[in-house]
Amino acid sequence: MGDIRDVIKKVLSESKSKETKKWAKPVSSFKMTFDSQQAQLEPIYYWLLDFVQDMGWDMEKLTDNFTASPGSGQFSEMSMKATKMQEEGMKILGGLNQVVKSVLNLVYDLKEFELRLAHYDDANSNDDKKKEEGLLALKQIWLDNVDLKRGRGSIHQMAAELGFTTLREAFMIANSQEELKEMNKGKDGEGGLVNDSVYRVLIPRLSEFLKWADYSEKELRKRFSIEKNYLKSQVETIKLYSAWMKPYLKAAEDLRQRGFDKNVALVNAFSTSMFELQIFGKQPMKVPEKFHGYKLKRDYNQCIVIGLKYRGHVSQRVTQKGDMGFGMGGRVDMTFDAYALNDEEYNLVRKELDKADVDDSMVFSADVAGEALADLKEDLDYFLKSDEEKAKIEAAEKKKTGEGQDINPFSALFGLFKGGAEKVKGEKKEIESVKDIKSDNYVERVVRAEAAAAAAGNLHTVYDIYKKAHGMASAPGEGFNRLELDEGNVEEAKVGGKVGFWGAFKGRGS
Repeated sequence: MGDIRDVIKKVLSESKSKETKKWAKPVSSFKMTFDSQQAQLEPIYYWLLDFVQDMGWDMEKLTDNFTASPGSGQFSEMSMKATKMQEEGMKILGGLNQVVKSVLNLVYDLKEFELRLAHYDDANSNDDKKKEEGLLALKQIWLDNVDLKRGRGSIHQMAAELGFTTLREAFMIANSQEELKEMNKGKDGEGGLVNDSVYRVLIPRLSEFLKWADYSEKELRKRFSIEKNYLKSQVETIKLYSAWMKPYLKAAEDLRQRGFDKNVALVNAFSTSMFELQIFGKQPMKVPEKFHGYKLKRDYNQCIVIGLKYRGHVSQRVTQKGDMGFGMGGRVDMTFDAYALNDEEYNLVRKELDKADVDDSMVFSADVAGEALADLKEDLDYFLKSDEEKAKIEAAEKKKTGEGQDINPFSALFGLFKGGAEKVKGEKKEIESVKDIKSDNYVERVVRAEAAAAAAGNLHTVYDIYKKAHGMASAPGEGFNRLELDEGNVEEAKVGGKVGFWGAFKGRGS
């Protein structure tokens, strides 16, 4: 992730408001650098993290980059670990791909079974028209898939080659032996639509078809149920494979070396390791007592950014198991910065950071199962969910699409006088750029200034206590407390800034 300090400066500097531009700079900033053969990054990082968290800050890690020169022990160690994670992840991914293919085939099979079963449902219907349609469809399937295997003895071949021209039509018309007998004898017993030769051929064929229809329906419904249950187990297997695979792929991605490209300190043959860490903390600011009862429309936060850059010179094996100890001495660059941001500005900064990540590199997605089954979600819900669950989903979709809403034309007519569409209660306009953020009003300017002063004070406390706790020189009082912004501007903001004639009428609610 990029440097949040650069992003804050870039985002707030684009504001039209001079007041907002002023806060693009850190309100307080410190820097510390030392080089020691005994310095290790881990104790430094965890001392700072624990200290600021004990002060009540909500901390977040933004940057975690590392790299090592090819000739170092860390490079070999990390590369071996990353390769192992990749191999294990790819093994599971191979099995996952096979299960996904199986799910695709099962879905298509179930769709075909459902189409076939629809013919059986129509054939068993009490509606004469549907029953006739279902039987005709089943007879066509039987002729094309079962009877055709007889070769020249099939109904199709006999009607086309052996002169039984009425055989196929008679089979499609008769649905029982009684109807077939009536077609042969006629209603008055003096001859019907088919002669005795066709009649003798159709007697066993019609009987065979009726038995096939009954037997095949039972078997098809049984197979449909079996494959539906198998589909459920395969979907659960995909979820299981995905859960197994995520830790390996995430670990492989985390072990990928990045950052410090073309850094002159990174020499291939040297044993050098480099780390970059940046943590961000924020703490909401309360409204001063003199504005008691005023409710802020957006929260204001005191924010701190602590950055660590480390260049290690030595790596050695520290256990019999072969684990490497890194950072047994080197140079540490520490930066401390304080800001005062409202929630809208902070969210916009985070959005810019995420966008920079997408632009800089390919985004890794560990939710392989979700992506693989996303396009099949509708089919899977249809086959795997119960009727009650389907009804709930349909009701939710109707509510989402607006079905069932009031369609009274008079309501629409009266709506013309409402001044446009009503806003959803509690819905906030999405902030796309800093230009969409409104300038601070009187109270907000005071709250932001209080947040800036508090952030600067807390940052100095962290910086000063760290130096004293580690035996470093530290000035008494406020000697090292350096404000990036002019102290006069901060004090002016604490009392609400310069208020003109019209500004005096804005009051608390502006």
